[in-house]
This record gives sequence, structure tokens and C-alpha cells, in this order.
Amino acid sequence: MKPDHLSDLTFASLNLHPRLLSGLAKLGYEHCTPIQAACLPKALAGADLAGQAQTGTGKTAAFLLATMQHLLTHAPRSPEGVVAPGAFILAPTRELAVQIYNDARQLGADTGLKMTVCYGGAGYEQQRAEIEGGVDILIGTPGRLIDFFKQKTFSLAYVECMVLDEADRMFDLGFIDDIRYLLHKMPKPADRKSYLFSATLSHRVLELAFEHMKPGVEKIEIEPEQVTAERVKQQMVHVSNHDKLPLLIGLMRTLEATRTMVFVNTKRGCEMVERALIKNGFTAATLSGDVAQTRRLKLLEEFKAGKLPILVATDVAARGLHITGVSHVINFDLPNEAADYVHRIGRTARAGTTGDAISFVCESHAYSLPEIEHYIGMKVPQIEATVESLKPADYLVPERLPRRDDDKGGRHHNRHSSGPRRRY
Repeated sequence: MKPDHLSDLTFASLNLHPRLLSGLAKLGYEHCTPIQAACLPKALAGADLAGQAQTGTGKTAAFLLATMQHLLTHAPRSPEGVVAPGAFILAPTRELAVQIYNDARQLGADTGLKMTVCYGGAGYEQQRAEIEGGVDILIGTPGRLIDFFKQKTFSLAYVECMVLDEADRMFDLGFIDDIRYLLHKMPKPADRKSYLFSATLSHRVLELAFEHMKPGVEKIEIEPEQVTAERVKQQMVHVSNHDKLPLLIGLMRTLEATRTMVFVNTKRGCEMVERALIKNGFTAATLSGDVAQTRRLKLLEEFKAGKLPILVATDVAARGLHITGVSHVINFDLPNEAADYVHRIGRTARAGTTGDAISFVCESHAYSLPEIEHYIGMKVPQIEATVESLKPADYLVPERLPRRDDDKGGRHHNRHSSGPRRRY
């Protein structure tokens, strides 16, 4: 029987390449998600797409399948001996780039397509060597890719498929000048396929789409509350700044949580929350913009494997992470942007499951609540229990962090710091 969160459209009905169908069968995928059902028929028919969808809805598989289908059914354009990817996929964060790469490897396991991922903070020489060895699908973040491009490690002159994921986040992180630079080095929009996805199809995102995609680009909009929030049990509790840490400890002692993400607005706040959790007997670690890349990947693997039950994070971890089994999301701080609230709670209730999201509404961030409720189209129910009933009597106060003047709120700006042929 088809799960409720899937559509009636099957992958087998889409005339996909047999090697793609083989990979889908090994993964147990038969029916498309709503975003896949809306995107794939149009993409396979040759249309450029500008899609609105949240992470966890299957959009990554949608653009990967369309991209791989094209590469498998068309001869490469690049001359012999020229290192030139057929597909070029841009993501705003290292975590999202790695996740796209992992999904691509699974979906394309039987295709013979060569792919690699490039991002700042690690593996510089290895990434360059992998590109120089020949690559069909190049995935990465703008800064590192521009670095390699300017060194003439690869050419963009023969790109057949371009994907821009989380376009709105590109604006937020200041990458748009970098994106436009790379797009201008590719073939003209009429000579390539382009797929752009964003949490919101805002005016600035649509302007980017109209500037760098074919006329008549297909707009696909899947509302966030339809695909992400509907399976999340949302709650909030009004609490003073002083009581937030004891309240968090009390909640963690009473919740039947298997895997929890605690979102905090600043790196310094994450460190404070992590210390409080550890002091009170919990196993927790922080994921923020200035955590070394090798450490970040290790933490994510431990969290996915269940070895790390609590991950404390800034919004750097709110997008692009496909982690199954997250039972609870706690907004220790309400986010400043309403869209970030949807991204955060979207870390739970993935792939048709359910989850819980609990938000602390304190003096410092209560102003965000009306905008969030307007954005999601509902009032967030308030927890009936009082704060005092949730606070533990034996709460242990963590040592204070030294004062720092360089906390920028957890945002990390990653500025720009001959191959074999396909034969099928």
C-alpha cells in the first residue's frame, strides 16, 4: 500500500533510464513525493524549473533524477581531454552539498556517472585531484568551486544541466555575486537545462530565475505547511530568559526523546546550552559555523547513528540535512525569520513520520512569534504545564563562558577563500 505522504505517480511510469530505475528499486522507492510528481514530468519533457519546496520533501531526488536522465541519454559536449562537468550543482552550505552528493551516489549507483563534492574547510588537494580525474556531476559550495575554476581545474563551457539549491539561502549568505559569476561562465540559458529550488519564490529569487533560465520557466510551488509542518506537533511555552536553561533540562528529563535537535540563535548561546546539558548528565554537542569541517561531519554521523542523542545547532544546520528519526526539535531561541522556523521544525516528521517541536518564547525573542504564526497560518498551542512544574529542583548551573566580542550570530560566510568520457 502507498504511504499517505506519497503521490499516485510511480517512477516506473516516467520512462526513466533503466539504470536509474535499478537504483530506485534498490532504495525501495516506487511512488513519487508531491514535489517529485510535480517536477519530474516537466523536467523530463525539457522544461526549466523554479521550484518552491522545503528539505525533506524529495526535491533533491527530483533534480538529481532529471539531471542524471539527461546525462545518460545525451553524449557529452566537451572535447576529448577537457575536464568539464556535464552537470553543475550549487549549494549554500557544506552540509547541504555533502547531502546532495550522498543522495546522488545512492540514486546513481548503477549509472557509471562520476561525481564529486567540493567545499571549503577540508580536502583541498583531494577535491582538486578528483575533479582533474574527470567528473560528470560536480557538486559544491560557491567559494571552493570558484577557487578551482579560476585555477582552470575545470571548465564551465560545456555544462548541460545547472542546479541551484536553496536559492534564498544564497542571498542570505551573500553568495549571489558568486552565483552570477559562475552562471555567466556557463552556456547561455537556451543551451542548458536549469533547475532552481528555494524555500520561497520571492521576488529576488524569481528575478534570478528569469535572468539565468530559459523564457517560460515552469514555476512549481509546494506550500511549506502542506509538506512539512502538518505532521509536526507544535507547542510553545512562555519563559523568562533566566528560566530557559532549567526549563530545557526539565523538558529533556520528561520527554521520551530518541534524537533531539536544540536550535539556538548564536554560537555563544549554543556553547552555553551544550555546557548546561553536559553538566546535568546529558550527552550533547554543538554544530555551528566555525566548527571544523572534519568535526562537523563526525558529529553528524554520530547523530545519525544514534551515538549522539542531542545536537545543539545554529541555523547553519537548519537546511539541507536529511536525518531520519529526529523525534524532537526544541527552539531554545525563536528564530528571527519566520521561514527559519519552518526549516527548523522540518528536521523532524520526515518521510511521513511524526515529530514534536517545542519553542521557548522569552523576553528576547517573543517579538518573532506573531510573524511566525502568520507565516504558518496557525496559532502555536501553548504547553499547559507551568514553567515551574517543568523546572528540575536539582538543576546544576554550568560554569559561565568567558566574554567574547566576536559572536556574529552563527552565520558563516564562505567567500572565495583531462578526464574520462561518459560511455553508456
